Amino acid sequence: MIYSGAKVITVFFQGTTVLGLDLGNITVASWIIGLCAAVYVYVGGLKACAWTDLIWGAALIVGGGVVLYLAMKELGQVPAIDLIGTKVATSNATVDQISSAGAWERFSLLNAGPAVEGANGVGGKLHMVRPLSDSAIPWSALIVGLWIPNFFYWGLNQYIMQRTLASKSLAEGQLGIVFAAFLKLLIPFVVVIPGILAFNLYSNDLRNEGAKKNEVVIAEFSSGAAKVFPFTQNFAALNPELCSKLVAHNSAQVGLTAELGAAPTAEALFKANDAAVAAAPAKGVAVGQRLIGYDYDAAFPTLLRRLLKPGVTWFVLAALFGAVVSSLASMLNSASTIFTMDIFAKLKKGTPDATLVRVGRISMLVFVGIACGIAPFLGRPEFGGIFTFIQEFQGFISPGVLAVFLFGFLVSKAPRYLGWLGIVINAALYGTLKVALPSVAFLDRMAICFGVVLAVLAVLTLINPLKEPVKLPVNHEIALESSPAAKLFGWVVVALTLVLYVIFW
Repeated sequence: MIYSGAKVITVFFQGTTVLGLDLGNITVASWIIGLCAAVYVYVGGLKACAWTDLIWGAALIVGGGVVLYLAMKELGQVPAIDLIGTKVATSNATVDQISSAGAWERFSLLNAGPAVEGANGVGGKLHMVRPLSDSAIPWSALIVGLWIPNFFYWGLNQYIMQRTLASKSLAEGQLGIVFAAFLKLLIPFVVVIPGILAFNLYSNDLRNEGAKKNEVVIAEFSSGAAKVFPFTQNFAALNPELCSKLVAHNSAQVGLTAELGAAPTAEALFKANDAAVAAAPAKGVAVGQRLIGYDYDAAFPTLLRRLLKPGVTWFVLAALFGAVVSSLASMLNSASTIFTMDIFAKLKKGTPDATLVRVGRISMLVFVGIACGIAPFLGRPEFGGIFTFIQEFQGFISPGVLAVFLFGFLVSKAPRYLGWLGIVINAALYGTLKVALPSVAFLDRMAICFGVVLAVLAVLTLINPLKEPVKLPVNHEIALESSPAAKLFGWVVVALTLVLYVIFW
């Protein structure tokens, strides 16, 4: 969250200095975001977080809609010859076709080719169902894997659930969840499609942002560093001569011979280099930072900088900054609550409430310091982008937590120790799969871990069940009647989800 907000600041305000602080520096921007959130949660608490999440979140969606409209409008006006270079390899669009097409048709012509496995631009981008060989989200992930992080995030994440648990009644909580689900359906239109448009319109800008990240690595390579340097397939397509030298250098470092031919393709360069990089750990050779063709994390801030007029720009920036700060504040509030109530209060029983509040505030400041210290490093290319990093990291947590909660909820005689055991097994198994089977998509790894943990929990329960089933407590202080409206609108959201799958199949 900190990195996402900081990235917008650094791209939009690059070259700007305020009070001696360089706003183009990711570390400075991270601390600005983190400290603002810390002050916010320190003073306002959960109630302030909930209200501002609603206000700024709504403003951010409106701002995203404005960006989508302006980007589409710009796409319809750009000369076709400037766009043809950004079409996916599986698209048969011609300059004449693009010239005579409207904005949405241009978008489809450039991006709607058949989906195939490979780097950005190799296959169509407008498909939810990807090939089984896709390294990120194969169609197999839609069966089980995709549901795991979603159920975990929306059903078990303290950051989200604290809002539902704070509702005045069951019906109110249900309506809130359904409304949040509806808002999530807008994400493809205010986040995903603008991101694709950013590449179509401003691929050179994204390339330049990537080049800035590559400068230090290229200098290190030029100095003859005794390490191997990975690069993306897009980088190979943009820099074939340099990549040929990199492949030769990397292969020599690990004792391999790369036979590429006179004019190797980007894919051939990438695969040859990937083989050298994969062999490096066994040879005791260090692996350098990954070279990238484009900095995709800069897509949205680039759209803001290039498309919006000053008045609208500041509205969207304010909405984005407010949403990031309030969401981060909610996370900090959740983290400090968990530490204070679930750890400190249990270790120090009988602690006065005033002391618990003070401990919560201190722990929140510690978490801010840790987060701001880590955030600047998330932009490193080896993480593969902030979204990829977040999803990969959650794989160590979400399958195990979901399996434990689901099993404990359905099996009343499950031993209590299975709670921590399932989480530990998942973390160890996911880490093992990540190292042993790196080619398996992270969502498929999640599905494997989820199934294994459930199987282990079931076997151990059969061997050593509780003598008496656990009885769940009943809260008599709030109304527990379900909301008919929530059920109705819930089915509407499900129907709309299916419609999106049909459109973007």
